[in-house]
Amino acid sequence: MTPPTARTWARRGHTPVIRVRGRSQRRISIAALACYKQGERSRVIYRPKRHVDHKRGGRRSFAWTDYRDLLIAAHQQLGGPIVLVWDNLNVHKDARLRAFIDAHDWITCYFLRAYAPDLNPVEGIWSLLRRSSQSNTAFVDPDHLMRTVRHGLRQIQYRGELIDGCLAGTGLTTTTSRQQAQ
Repeated sequence: MTPPTARTWARRGHTPVIRVRGRSQRRISIAALACYKQGERSRVIYRPKRHVDHKRGGRRSFAWTDYRDLLIAAHQQLGGPIVLVWDNLNVHKDARLRAFIDAHDWITCYFLRAYAPDLNPVEGIWSLLRRSSQSNTAFVDPDHLMRTVRHGLRQIQYRGELIDGCLAGTGLTTTTSRQQAQ
């Protein structure tokens, strides 16, 4: 829960130091899908998860079942097929998740090349979130962090132009040009 710092100041020649008391061993993860459809407002579908007992060998990130549930919820909310463009996170390549995706004809999945966060629009959403609702905030407890993250994501969600800007920042478009057979 170390706060991201947007701006700070100090006397010339002195490096600013921000002291944060204590470190939490609790962990919060968030998975999100940036959803784009021609002629409709862009959306963010997200799921935060609090990992309560990772000290005793519990998982400290999303499992493949969490991603599966997010995809099912997105399909229900969007009411149509989903084209996933995923990074190479190991959970995204899990055999069980791949089997789930292959078993459903409403999901098409493409993987980005390795180490390409500049091509992932969700990275832009995380950047917006850190620079807006989370900057210069020392969170009191994990609940405060969770409330702030949800509020920040809701604010982004209501502004489709921000989500469109995250896609534009990648240089990708919602349509792909394919070579015509000659």
